[in-house]
Amino acid sequence: MTNRGCRIILWRHGQTSWNLERRFQGSTDIELTDTGVSQARRAARLLASLKPDAIVASDLKRAAATASELAALTGLEVTHEQALQETYAGEWQGLTHDEIIARFGDQYTAWKRGESVRRGGGELETEVADRAAPVVLRHAEKLPENGTLVVVSHGGTIRTTIGRLLGLESHHWEGLGGLSNCCWSVLGQGARGWRLLEHNAGTLPEPVLGDDD
Repeated sequence: MTNRGCRIILWRHGQTSWNLERRFQGSTDIELTDTGVSQARRAARLLASLKPDAIVASDLKRAAATASELAALTGLEVTHEQALQETYAGEWQGLTHDEIIARFGDQYTAWKRGESVRRGGGELETEVADRAAPVVLRHAEKLPENGTLVVVSHGGTIRTTIGRLLGLESHHWEGLGGLSNCCWSVLGQGARGWRLLEHNAGTLPEPVLGDDD
């Protein structure tokens, strides 16, 4: 069991050319654009102020390069994990959003309804969570008391991992909105398990003050 008071920051990689083209990346190894590198540097300055204890990242170039910006500021080494790669989506990979709708409209609609779909013949979202969530938890369990783990990964993988760690049924995972490039979500360890403290954040938040903190 992870120490109480620990946090997991799930940080999406910076912008790529395929992001701009709305082209489905999946496990295709696409590099950051110059803008993506700048996004990573800006976000890294903010995240470094949270004094992370460990950084773990997908081994795809876009995530590894994003993680390296935080490593440079903190002096921490990055542990690369293949299990944190984006969802493999078979025939969808390399297609634009419009091309996916045109060729796989029924599949896309079923996925958005929360059905269990092998997009393009690839992985189920539950299979992504099966590989990614245990790796995140394994690294979280190594944290000191009140420690912070930064996980640098991909939008789909982060969403499914959050859903799994919160104990949500998989058909509710679509209810978690996507992450913008180089934005992050924060999970905190509470009395009944993990809680979602921030979602799609890009700035440092004010503390929650009130009756529900």
